[in-house]
Amino acid sequence: MNVWTVANQKGGVGKTTTSAALAGLAAEQGKRVLLIDLDPHGSLTSYFGHNPDAVTLSAFTLFTERERITHDFVHSVLVSTGFDGIDLVPSATALATLERKAVGQGGAGLVISEALACVSCDYDLAVIDTPPLLGVLMINALAACDELIIPVQTEFLALKGLERMVNTLKMMAKSNQKQVSYSIVPAMYDRRTQASVSTLRTIRHDYPAHTWPGKIPIDTKFRDASKAGIPPHQYEPQSRGVEAYRSLYKWLSRSHEQAANHSPKIMGVGG
Repeated sequence: MNVWTVANQKGGVGKTTTSAALAGLAAEQGKRVLLIDLDPHGSLTSYFGHNPDAVTLSAFTLFTERERITHDFVHSVLVSTGFDGIDLVPSATALATLERKAVGQGGAGLVISEALACVSCDYDLAVIDTPPLLGVLMINALAACDELIIPVQTEFLALKGLERMVNTLKMMAKSNQKQVSYSIVPAMYDRRTQASVSTLRTIRHDYPAHTWPGKIPIDTKFRDASKAGIPPHQYEPQSRGVEAYRSLYKWLSRSHEQAANHSPKIMGVGG
């Protein structure tokens, strides 16, 4: 199973849309996909018609009942998205309390890794949506992933969020926790504005080896698809945004295949 984490330490950059879009496109290709919502706001959970205030079992359960994590227990936490090939570990608003609960608990950063290991034979791809802050939830998502996807809104203020995210990865590598492969995805691009054009140029100049060569345009169909609770590619298959995500999915899949065939996997301590 390949694991993609979608993260940025700035909110409102399109993480949930990216998670839903990539999951939908993978399922379209016949992949078995597991979505994991680690954001206490539960946007991805709400996207697929579940209420993060009302779910009985959730990602929070995996943390509070870690000793029970087995194949069957992880499956008991899953809910249906209503779409073939896509299951969901829902969020719960109680995840917001996890930071203080996790203090002093050994291995708290590896809970999601352990859960995914239990169901690795059941899925081809896991996609993890994350909160916009560095804490135990994001650390779990980074520790579990094979590829980090960083959507970055193409406007000046978003560059600071990208810088913080990259610095976090450098700190993880220095502490020997894990060296994470990452791809920067320019998003919400509006070619009519100088700010968007200039920011895209800056991203590509500053992070040439890690930036996807495409860009995700502003597309109102994303908002409509979210309101309808439908993966973007099924809601409006020919939209500009969907075509961009289709290109991104192919690029990520190809990059992963090349890395798997030609490079040894870099593991963290104890991995």
